[in-house]
Order: sequence, then C-alpha cells, then structure tokens
Amino acid sequence: MTVNDIITNGIKKSAKAVVLGGMAGVMMTLGGCSIFGGNDKAANIEAAEEVYQIGVNAYLWRASLETLDFMPLLTADNNGGVILSDWKVNPQNPEERTKVDVRIVGKKLTADSVKVTVHRQAKSSTGWTDMAPRPGASINIRNAILMQAKLLRRNNAPTK
Repeated sequence: MTVNDIITNGIKKSAKAVVLGGMAGVMMTLGGCSIFGGNDKAANIEAAEEVYQIGVNAYLWRASLETLDFMPLLTADNNGGVILSDWKVNPQNPEERTKVDVRIVGKKLTADSVKVTVHRQAKSSTGWTDMAPRPGASINIRNAILMQAKLLRRNNAPTK
C-alpha cells in the first residue's frame, strides 16, 4: 500500500460524500456572503482549518502522508488518525532499520495534535534488536508534518 493508493482510494470512496457535502456547504456559505450582511473572514479561515469529513484534521492527515511518503505504509486509518509505517532499512547502513508511527489526536492544527513515535532496530547475530531512536527524530518529523500542514492550509485559504 503506497501513499498514492491511500489518497486515490480515499478520493474514490469519498467523492460522493464530497459532492453532497460541497453542495450543502455552498448553500450554507451563502448565508455568510456579504450580500446577506455577513463578512467574517477570520471565521472562514478557522472553518477551513477544521476539516472533519475524514475524522481528523485534513491538513494534518495529508501532511503526514506527504511527509512519510518515503516510508512503506502498513496502515493508514483516516477516521482514527493513525498512520503506521513498515520497517525501512537505512540505505546508508543496511544493519539498521526504522519505522514511524503517527497519531493525529486533535482537530486543531497545533503541535499537540500530532504524536510521532520513531522505532529503530539494529541487526545482530540473533536478528533485529531494539535501540533508541536518533535524538530529535520524532520532533523533526512532527515539525515537518506541521510545516507541510500549514503550507497546505495557507494554499487553501480564501483569497480576496
């Protein structure tokens, strides 16, 4: 299962819901148009940030998939906000492998909404043995996810 498969399957499965949701959203948005007296731009940006159709913040979800696109994926549950990668051997050191777990635990686009766990193993004569991840690995991945999510949100923000 690749990131593109997950994104494509998610798009196919939710296309009908998106069309119906989009029509409902357009009808509901007309109430906030300036011709009816509403012009709250801050509310529009906040509403764009909190996309719940897939169960978690859509920007964090998409950014997590894009950030981990170099890793083979075991599971990606968009309703629960869980992405589990499979082991990937370090190309520069075949005696070492790493896997990453991402959990989106909040609906806001904040650092507290993303939990990243990095697992690392070294090859030994008896098989693979656990070892501590590299210092700062989880924080670096979380920051990369947050940066990508903020870019996605910025590119999706309403324009004048």
